[in-house]
Amino acid sequence: MDFYMKYSLAYGLDLILGDPHWLYHPVRVIGKLIEIFEKFLYRFKSKKFFGGIMAISVILLTGVISFYLARISPILEVFLLYTTLATKSLGLEGIKVYKILKSGDLSRAQKELSYLVSRDTGEMDEIQVIRSTVETIAENSVDGIIAPMFYAFLGSCFMIDGISLALPFAMGYKAVNTLDSMVGYKNEKYIDFGMCSAKIDDLFNLIPARIAGLIFIPISSFLIGKGIIKPIKIFLRDRYNHSSPNSGHSEASFAGSIGVQFGGRTSYFGKVYEKPTIGDKIKEFEFEDIRSAYRLLYVTSAIALIIFTIIFIILRGEGIGFTWR
Repeated sequence: MDFYMKYSLAYGLDLILGDPHWLYHPVRVIGKLIEIFEKFLYRFKSKKFFGGIMAISVILLTGVISFYLARISPILEVFLLYTTLATKSLGLEGIKVYKILKSGDLSRAQKELSYLVSRDTGEMDEIQVIRSTVETIAENSVDGIIAPMFYAFLGSCFMIDGISLALPFAMGYKAVNTLDSMVGYKNEKYIDFGMCSAKIDDLFNLIPARIAGLIFIPISSFLIGKGIIKPIKIFLRDRYNHSSPNSGHSEASFAGSIGVQFGGRTSYFGKVYEKPTIGDKIKEFEFEDIRSAYRLLYVTSAIALIIFTIIFIILRGEGIGFTWR
């Protein structure tokens, strides 16, 4: 089966099924692997060095295991590729908050949002809940969809013994992302031990974040009738108004598409921060902005699939690829 057909099936499964909560998700397996390495390596004095050893070991081990799983069956490969995507689950989480807010239950919406973000949600008003929901959809559009898709297509250009490295690359990226979410914090415990994991995550998101913000999201904004000029303008102006070197790119394009402003006063773990603003405050946040972000998310994922498919078909047609036997 051709890789592009396999990946289209994986993408379709994600749109239909979303995250497979009914089984032990591969990302949870990666998380358990990280916990094992952390338990053994955190005891050593050189936190930066052994944190780096952990990060590299987890990524390589994930890639190797994924390669051998891909060899078992194309069906298993398609299934595992599907688990690296999060279009439906991310969209549904946003719509869940939207429906709760529409029902008038602010406290329940705050609670639901707390499962999606690390910021404090207990004291948020309605506007802040909407803003935070749209922001998390915008930010996670890259690490939940665009980046794993990019690395799957990139991996498809490499083969070993007739087996594509699409799954090892995509799962390797999920290992990078999981490492960052578990140990990539700038707190007392992980400032040194998690430094390598955070830096690798920044590196791996470098290209996906920029092509998402500059190309995929503006095109998607145009297709849903929001225009293409504004998201590109805000992207070019505000993409670095973020503590992360990558997150601001997708957020800037989303903000420009929807006509809202991200950032401002935000509380994390009891401490209030004044985040740089992203976008122009053309209007105040409203319920329907969540639905706009939801539509933009879906169209962006489809545009990314189409463009990646075209690009990599052309590259393979030109003989650009590597095969080892």
